[in-house]
Amino acid sequence: MNENLYKLRQILLEQREWPLLYYFKFIVPNDKTKIEAVKLLFLDPSRIEYKTSKDIHYIGISCKQYMPDADSIIEIYRKAGLVEGLIAL
Repeated sequence: MNENLYKLRQILLEQREWPLLYYFKFIVPNDKTKIEAVKLLFLDPSRIEYKTSKDIHYIGISCKQYMPDADSIIEIYRKAGLVEGLIAL
C-alpha cells in the first residue's frame, strides 16, 4: 500500500460510524475506455456526476457512496490507480 493510501486508511479508521457516506472525486483523460473503467468502480452509477474541463481534454467524475468500512474505500482507490492518467482528489 502506498504511503498516501496508508495515511488515508489511518484517518478513516478513526471514524466511529459506519457505513459512511464517502465522496470520491477523480479526474481522468476524456477517453471513453477510462471513463467506463471509473464508472465500474461504483455500485450505483446513478449517483455519478460528470464535469468536462474547459478544454474538454479531461472529465471530472465524482460519486457519493455509502461505504461499509475503511478497507472498501481503499480498495476503490487501489483499483482507480490502475486507470492510466487518473488523478484522485
